[in-house]
This record gives sequence, structure tokens and C-alpha cells, in this order.
Amino acid sequence: MRKLVLLSLLAALPLFAAKPWETFDYAKERLTDAAVADRTLDELRLVRGIIFGRHGRVFGVDRDIDRYLRAQSWYKANPDFDNIDLSELEHASLDVIRGAEARLHAHVEPGDMRWWKARSLSESLLGEHTGPELRVLLAEIEAIHGKYLEDSPTLQAYFDARYWYRMDRDYDPKVLTAIERKNLDVIESAIHRQRKVVLLPGDLAGWLDKPITPLALENIGLHELRLLRNEIYARRGREFKTAWLANWFSQYTWYKPDEKFRDDMLTAVQKSNVRIITTRERELHDALSTKEMKTSMLEGLFTEDLRRLRNEIYARRGRPFKDQELREYFTSFDWYHPASSFNEASLTPVEHANAELIRRMESEASSRINFEG
Repeated sequence: MRKLVLLSLLAALPLFAAKPWETFDYAKERLTDAAVADRTLDELRLVRGIIFGRHGRVFGVDRDIDRYLRAQSWYKANPDFDNIDLSELEHASLDVIRGAEARLHAHVEPGDMRWWKARSLSESLLGEHTGPELRVLLAEIEAIHGKYLEDSPTLQAYFDARYWYRMDRDYDPKVLTAIERKNLDVIESAIHRQRKVVLLPGDLAGWLDKPITPLALENIGLHELRLLRNEIYARRGREFKTAWLANWFSQYTWYKPDEKFRDDMLTAVQKSNVRIITTRERELHDALSTKEMKTSMLEGLFTEDLRRLRNEIYARRGRPFKDQELREYFTSFDWYHPASSFNEASLTPVEHANAELIRRMESEASSRINFEG
């Protein structure tokens, strides 16, 4: 319905200061807040598309905008379009448009968090979102400041494609304001509610001296359990030699590596929690070979999550990995024993079925982040 409304607007709407929106030179003239003050979301979205369209950007997902652009004589599709093609004035105009869109949104949407640096989110203002949308919104708060999302190639690729993103390898989470930290908490709470989980990686501050029960670990994925288990050590100061763990915990301001830390310094409760989490890890790990998975179990996972899970099925059987990331990941587990004699025929019917299901979900995962921001 919304696309039909947008298409109906394309007929002959005059734009800013009576200038036709098709001929407005966004490369030489900056839009003002006043110029967009009375525009609808559909009009703003269209103008945003035109600015990109002037450089040939292809809107494969936004088919209404794609159809409009392809009907214009000036439009020349450029599959090699890059945001660096945009001028400073075009960046400024896009900011004006995105700011106007953010103000019109009834609920926060991906791309809006730049206008919430000094505004407090609430559950009602956040609204309902899909799992991928919530993960994007959560990451966006730090991406605004240039955070490089090394642990999530999907999110990093998403932000690399945003015209406003500028990676800062020296990003420090300490630059976040108190309001931004509160907004992170609001979104994280929404993720917990949506997924029906008690704990997720990063949550253990209040559980260092509190027993974790098997019930508290329900609906938590295998990789997340590994992060939770190692978080117990990280919060006590363990230095991680394993790269993926060191990278993960380095993002937290609370993580303070202490070369004097020893595993036997964990309290009795902490050691018990490690055992509880390890037991659940083992159950999920073994289930890859004994229980057929359902699509619902994989919904909301990104490509890298699914790729890691699918290859765990093969790793259990000793497949050697040429891919460095996978090799380093699985080498960090004492159960992994690569064997040159590995043969895919060694997989059981259940393992074959699970690997195929995960592979199909992998191929569709990128389409779950098909929104602007």
C-alpha cells in the first residue's frame, strides 16, 4: 500500500522553493530544515533516492524507487556506485532528509539513532522490530561513533554501505554518553524479551556471585553460551590468547586483563556456573548430530552465525579448514581434532539434514537486512 502511495506522488509534485525536484542540483545546493519541514515520509524517501540516483545507485530492494529512477532520462545505473561519490553538500542534504524522517517516525527505525544521542528511548518509543532490526539499532549507537564491528561481518557490511558511517579504529566506548548507554539498555531489554532469554553475552555483571540455573540458559545459542562461559573468566581478568575471544571482550569497558589471574581464583559459585554452562554447551553441540533442527531455531541469525553453526557439524567429524577464521575458531576447542582422512560421507542423515537446512538459511540471511539506515 505504501509503495502505491509513493508511486502516486511521483506524478508532478513541486519541491523546495517551487523548484522541480527532478532538476534540483543537490550537488551544488544544500537543503535546509525549513525546506523539508512539511514533506511526508514518502516524499522524503523519494528525494533521498534521487540524490543517490544521480550517481547511479541501484535500488534493487526498494523497487518503487528503482522503477522511478529507471524512468528518468538522466538516470544511468552504476553497479560500482560508492558513497565516496557523494559530495559534501549531498551528504549535508541527506542528513537534513534523514533528520526529518527520524522526526516523523512514530517509532525509532534503523538510521534514526544519530538523532537520539541526546534523547532517551523508552519501550514505547522503540516500538516493535524484527530481530535483525533490533541488532542493527543496537550496533548503530556505537557505529555512529565509528566502531568497527569485527565480530559481525554482516553488521559491518551494513554500516559500510551507509553514507554517514566513518570507521574509527581507535573507537573507545567511553565516548558514549549516559543517554546513549541508557538507550543501549532499552534495546538490549527488547532483544531479551523478543528472544525470551534471561542471559546474553555481556549480562553477567550481576551474576558473578549468583548461581546460574539451566532454566536461565534456555533459548541461548551455542556460540553465545561459549561467550557467556568465558565472560565469567573475563570479568575476573583472564587474558585471552584466542583471538576471537580477545576481540570480543575488548569491546567492553569493564574488561581489565590481569596477567596475575589464575583459573583457580574463581569462586565456588563461579566454577559451578562454568560447569552449568559447559553442560548446556555440550547438549547443543551433541544435538547437531542427534536432533533435526527446525527453521524457527535459526531465525534472526546472521550469515556468520549460521556459517559457524553449519561448520561445527563438519568440525565434529574432523574436517580440516582452509579458511583461517574457521580454523582458528574450532582449534580453540579441545574436542576438535582435524583429520586429513575426513570424508563428508561420514556424516549421519541427521547431520546432513541439519547442514542443508542451515545452508539454506545462510543463503537467505542477507535479505533480512534490506532496509535503509
